[in-house]
Amino acid sequence: MELEGVLLDYRKRIADYLFLGNGRKSFHPEHIRKAALHYLSFGGKSLRPATVFLACKAVGGDEEIALPAAAAIEVYHTWTLIHDDIIDRDEKRRGHLTVHEEFYRRALNEMQYSEEEARHYGLSIGILAGDMLQGWAVSLLCDLCCTDEVDPELVVFLVNDLMGHVQNTLVGGEMLDIQYSKLPIDKLKIDHILDMLEKKTGVLYQFAGQAGAMIGLNVNDPDQPSVRALSEFTDKCGTAFQLRDDILGIVGSEEILGKPVGSDLREGKMTVILYHALVNANENQRAILMSTAGNASATAAEVAQATDLIIELGGIAHAQELAESYIRDAALCLDCVPNLQDKELLLEWARYLISRNS
Repeated sequence: MELEGVLLDYRKRIADYLFLGNGRKSFHPEHIRKAALHYLSFGGKSLRPATVFLACKAVGGDEEIALPAAAAIEVYHTWTLIHDDIIDRDEKRRGHLTVHEEFYRRALNEMQYSEEEARHYGLSIGILAGDMLQGWAVSLLCDLCCTDEVDPELVVFLVNDLMGHVQNTLVGGEMLDIQYSKLPIDKLKIDHILDMLEKKTGVLYQFAGQAGAMIGLNVNDPDQPSVRALSEFTDKCGTAFQLRDDILGIVGSEEILGKPVGSDLREGKMTVILYHALVNANENQRAILMSTAGNASATAAEVAQATDLIIELGGIAHAQELAESYIRDAALCLDCVPNLQDKELLLEWARYLISRNS
């Protein structure tokens, strides 16, 4: 089966597990239930849970046994999206209203709240929905205990790692993302930004690869050679994924992405792309870029001018080259995969991460 078919199959299995199971039935009252399921009901790429399946299969494991972990990672990732949209003040995701925007409008139009109270209500629902999804993710991981094929001590390790190391790293990376957008360019280095990307995005991919391999081998040892190799592979792939995401945020298709292109510029996000452009810009070019970056009121024409300048200064090309270098480095970790077909599927998945348009 080609990669597209494999990913489609994974998405269906995860959706069935989440929406046909009993976990979501405990979500109440109605608004919190709808908010928690808002993004999940639209469907997504499910690339992180696919990582669990692929890593499990690569070590000779049974993908079906890893299904609860894959579902848990999809749910965990979803809470980060809800909170990230609040932080970034985004109104659209996947062509639909973001959670906080959806419930702001409901409060304003259906519940007759004032503008201020409706805005606060939307933000509150978003925060609470994200919190609920964190709890659900842990519950789903614990479903691994329902089979004799997974050591309970391994489940405890995964829960502890997700809610300890991954949570702390990811939230710390998000904090750096916020801070870096306000720092002067001379206070930053490219390595700072790449480290932030690894923390914000790479760490959950790393956990997914590690979890899949550990479940496939049923070993409670993150330093087992195959586990370590697949963990490093998926970590590097995750950072490459974020580099591609940043590219799409500037030059992607709004129709395909389902959210406004140029929002990263208006928010002033210090991406590798913007950093490279600013470092290589002359005084006039830098003034144009800085007048748009972080300017929420920048017009479409101003964003387009800044985008053209970023392309001219090599920001997009540099980020893509970096993404490709991460994938090349990641590929070196796959000597541990004995099955050539499994190895090729992992490589195809990795290449997809940096060539996709959505």
